[in-house]
Amino acid sequence: MRLAALAAYGILDTPAEQGLEDLTLLASGICDAPVALVSLVAGDRQWFKARVGFPRCETDLASSVCKFVLAEPDILVIPDLTLDPRTEANPLVTGEPFIRFYAGAPLRTPEGVTIGSLCVIDLKSRPAGLTEGQRESLTALARQVTTLLDLRRKGETQSRTEAALTGLNASLGQQVARSSADLDRVWRNAQDLQLVIDASGVFRTVSPSATRLLGWTPEEMVGRDLFAFTHADGHQASREALAQALREPLPSHRNRYRHRDGTFRWIAWVTTPEDDLIYCYGRDVTVETEQAQSLLRTEEALRQSQKLEAIGQLTGSVAHDFNNLLTVIKSSSDLLKRPDLPLERRTRYVAAISDTVDRAARLTSQLLAFARRQTLQPEVFAACDGVRAITEMMGTLTGTRIKLGIDLPEHRLFINADPSQFDTALVNMAVNARDAMDGDGRIDIGVRAADAMPAMRTHEAIEGPYVAISLRDTGSGIAPDRLDQIFEPFFTTKEVGKGTGLGLSQVFGFAKQSGGDVMVSSVVGEGTTFTLYLPRVAEAGRKAAIPVGPDLLTVGHDTCVLVVEDNADVGSFSVQALIELGYLPILAANGDEALAELARDADRFDVVFTDVVMPGMSGIDLAEEIRRRYPGLQVVLTSGYSHVLAREGTHGFDLLQKPYSVAQLSRTLHNAKRGRRGERVLDA
Repeated sequence: MRLAALAAYGILDTPAEQGLEDLTLLASGICDAPVALVSLVAGDRQWFKARVGFPRCETDLASSVCKFVLAEPDILVIPDLTLDPRTEANPLVTGEPFIRFYAGAPLRTPEGVTIGSLCVIDLKSRPAGLTEGQRESLTALARQVTTLLDLRRKGETQSRTEAALTGLNASLGQQVARSSADLDRVWRNAQDLQLVIDASGVFRTVSPSATRLLGWTPEEMVGRDLFAFTHADGHQASREALAQALREPLPSHRNRYRHRDGTFRWIAWVTTPEDDLIYCYGRDVTVETEQAQSLLRTEEALRQSQKLEAIGQLTGSVAHDFNNLLTVIKSSSDLLKRPDLPLERRTRYVAAISDTVDRAARLTSQLLAFARRQTLQPEVFAACDGVRAITEMMGTLTGTRIKLGIDLPEHRLFINADPSQFDTALVNMAVNARDAMDGDGRIDIGVRAADAMPAMRTHEAIEGPYVAISLRDTGSGIAPDRLDQIFEPFFTTKEVGKGTGLGLSQVFGFAKQSGGDVMVSSVVGEGTTFTLYLPRVAEAGRKAAIPVGPDLLTVGHDTCVLVVEDNADVGSFSVQALIELGYLPILAANGDEALAELARDADRFDVVFTDVVMPGMSGIDLAEEIRRRYPGLQVVLTSGYSHVLAREGTHGFDLLQKPYSVAQLSRTLHNAKRGRRGERVLDA
């Protein structure tokens, strides 16, 4: 019936008509609302025959509030659209222009069919709704809209329409006068700031509330530029807001206005453009803004305090562990100085020093792994092969009272990761499981393909091919309040001396740096499952490992090596060690000296062995320059740590991590001379 009535009127998509525009303007003024519309609800949209303060001529039906008027016998008033279940998800409420208040009187034909509404809209909620006078006026205006539509339908002459409007104006005159008086009282008693400004930002009208809020009288502000009263820091933002407010309603803008006493007040604005003027409604939000800024400062101070506390804990733990290691080294070296020390004891002290250095290197490696600063040397290999190889020695690691179960897929799943760090991560998870079971229980290790990495900690679920390596134990489990701490460096529940608290942090750092993550699920008293997610890749061609005999690994055979090291002690040690192994080393203190040596006669060198971190030209830069100038000359990098290596990798060069043994040094240089960069060489 409604659609048939609209069709009979023939009103949809017709040009604006002054009579209806006047009624809409009256509704806006009487109800003190920035938006007023004559809305007709069609089949799939609502179309506005007349409008004030709203730039669009129609919206889709999903955005319509007027459709709810169709079922109402009387005027519909919604004080806050965000709190009404019918409108809380409306796109015009949740998005631009963020409408908050609505009141609509039904447009009902003489036959009793409601075809739309005469509505008023505000951008801020009105808990009190409309006054009784405003309700009566809006209902009367809606009847007049219907009358005009009916006259239009019946084809009444323009004179009769004008006569009807004249009578209407006369009958509404008293109502307008009463409403004007009401508006004047609202204007004089308004608590918020109300302004009218022109396109250049000059005040045309200012409400009396300016005196209470800012100390200035309206007369002192009218005719002056708004920038004379606002803080200079916000002028650019205010100019941009002014340009926008001329085109469309401004949903929210804040700036600081100067009070007469010299202080500043934060004012939040909502605006509506009309006839090259901007109608502005401002609220003093100084207290709220200052409280929010104070909270942000407090939160930042707390974050800094937490960072300093974490650094202090980390530093203390590192110092504790390294001091223990240095104690062993210092004591052993002091004992080695004693005269007439038996060979057996001398050998024992030397072995203690060597073992302690290895432990210190592992501690440093685990710290770098947690911080995701470890220099990884990834290669493509099957995760199943890595798990199978490590489980062969896991019986020795876990003891005979722990049963091992392995579940591997039928097809091999390949990952691109550092195999050494992968093995270390598996061992660390196994050791953690062993200790959680006190040496008695069961560990199940599984490998499977995954189509996504589930949501955990700070990231959502990530689609993509992954390999999931899980390790489940039947241990004591982890309390829920401890789950967020287990990957922190040096966090451990073990007794003093039973663990460094770096095992799981290495697993976490390795996973993150390899493009994956590690998930933990646990039930106290039943056990824990750690699942390592690593990106899955296609199988790539890999060179077979080539065993090298011990004589070739430790004898230089007059291999000429250019050693580039800025640390004099390390450089001297490296040169002396190479001489004793039968190499012919030449030392350069930096990259420039090295290039000068090569310029004299590059053909005499078999290998260049360079530190990465050096003043001036870095080892990476030197290696790249050598690759450009002397393509056939092999380069081996060495570093204890380099952020460039951690971020960019080795650029295709071999890398020997510090600290290194004499055997490792000789093996790496020999391998480089043979031109086997990229192959894995088996230790003898």
